[in-house]
Amino acid sequence: MRLFFSVLATICFAAVSLIAAAASAAPQNGVDYRILNTPQNTDSGKKVEVLEFFGYFCPHCNAFEPSLSDWVKKQGNNIVFKRVPIAFGSEMIPQQRLYYALEAMGKTEELHKKVFSAIHVERKPLMKEDAIVDFMVKQGIDKQKFMDTFNSFGVQTLARRASQLQEAYKIDGVPTVAIDGRYMTSPSIASAGLPPNQSEPIMLVAALKVMDFLVAKAAAEKAKK
Repeated sequence: MRLFFSVLATICFAAVSLIAAAASAAPQNGVDYRILNTPQNTDSGKKVEVLEFFGYFCPHCNAFEPSLSDWVKKQGNNIVFKRVPIAFGSEMIPQQRLYYALEAMGKTEELHKKVFSAIHVERKPLMKEDAIVDFMVKQGIDKQKFMDTFNSFGVQTLARRASQLQEAYKIDGVPTVAIDGRYMTSPSIASAGLPPNQSEPIMLVAALKVMDFLVAKAAAEKAKK
């Protein structure tokens, strides 16, 4: 048992040392993040806009969610944070509308993580409207009210807008984070400069470090305008 904990401690120390070493070097464009060829307009005023492109279907988005939520809270009033549910095919559109229905009903804080858990822990697909409605009813949501919201013009418009943003930012994988309409990174991008075959927790930490850098960079650039 002592040997097990000794080995575990060695692994943890090595992981922390690796992250610290990577964090000591300034993130580089083309390695840790990318600059968009065509900058996108934002409506965040003097604050830095942060968009998370995600999908409920994505296990990596599920893994990223707790760390990302903590990161957003730590940013406080420095940023305007928005989630953008994407769809790589028409079968994913119901999950886009699910997210925007939660937003419209003021239930995101309460149920966002529960949707992830239902899909990735309880193995409920939640890909079709009937399954989504049944799940929401089990969460204590009024069936008719949810269906009206889910199928509303407003929610469908937001889902179409999400697809437009997906195209504008050329999103080909999730989770991906866009900073102030100009910079993009992700766990896979941010960990590209690390030795290969890193564990997912290390990749997530690497992404958050790059996001810190990019938010500070964007804020400094805004201050000069």
